[in-house]
Amino acid sequence: MNPFEWTEARSAAEAAGLASTTVAQAMTAPDGTPLSDDSAILKAGGVDLLDLMKEDLLRPRRLVNLCAIPGLDAITGDGAATATHDLRIGALATLEQIAAHAEVRQRYTALAEAAQVSASPQIRHVATLGGNLLQRPHCWYFRAAFYHCLRKGGSRCYALFGENQYHAIFDNHTCAIVHPSTAATALVALDARLELMDKAGTRREIRLERFFVSPDTDIRRENDLKPGEIVTAILLPASPPSLRSVHLKQGEKETFDWPLADVAVALDLAPERHCRRVAIVLGAAAPVPYRARAAEAALAGKILDEAVVARAAREALDGATPLAENGYKMPLLEALVRRALMKAAELI
Repeated sequence: MNPFEWTEARSAAEAAGLASTTVAQAMTAPDGTPLSDDSAILKAGGVDLLDLMKEDLLRPRRLVNLCAIPGLDAITGDGAATATHDLRIGALATLEQIAAHAEVRQRYTALAEAAQVSASPQIRHVATLGGNLLQRPHCWYFRAAFYHCLRKGGSRCYALFGENQYHAIFDNHTCAIVHPSTAATALVALDARLELMDKAGTRREIRLERFFVSPDTDIRRENDLKPGEIVTAILLPASPPSLRSVHLKQGEKETFDWPLADVAVALDLAPERHCRRVAIVLGAAAPVPYRARAAEAALAGKILDEAVVARAAREALDGATPLAENGYKMPLLEALVRRALMKAAELI
């Protein structure tokens, strides 16, 4: 790992001003050589960032530490609610904080469940929600310095015809990565928004679902973060008492393992299990958290029972194009969708 300078940011605006590039930009070069000039990159928990540096995929000149910025780890609701959100989670809040937070557990259950099954206990105590959303893909070709793939400025996606058992089954014709954030699956289902700030202190908000960028839009980045900008908070809307949310994950191991598949459901039911509104999001299935809109349409206005839920779970796979080694994700995701809907509808 190359030597680097260390800077402590005192405010979010100062941190945004000190950041000269994003991690995605710093990792993209025509000849495959990581950027190593005067680049300054933001560091939160640093879990993913240090992995990239140790693998010689990233050589920043300076790291800008965010951890001393006051209030950036706060979780506030109720009295702090505004017209655009009901719960505000600071970008430096750790996954462990979120998993243990009483209000998150009660009102935004899917997020607490997703945070609880992410990584290991040790990592959950330092990994931040902002960093979790911004981490780069874990495709082994992308993470290997000697594979100069499309996402790093090369000419091909090696996973399409290589080892692809953990890769995408949707929207995988250009680049077959899966989105690396488990928390993002739940947050998209809950219709979360991001708050970002630039060096002038100007804030902008964007729906998390629109913040993520597909390979067909831009092959070299996963999100809409701009140079000189910092994620300051994740904003969750008010949820009616009738809204139930569930997150389920399936991995090869029960702990500290990337999901083979995960699913988040946010379901608003009228009396007699009449579906007023539903969001179904698939994780580890596509380059961005994938909205299963055909399944959502299959449930709209329906009275939920086991047969209706089973049909919707099958519809969740509409449009899938599995690769040579990841077809097992099809029945796995179908089962997770069915179980999540059954749990949210209290049919089990």
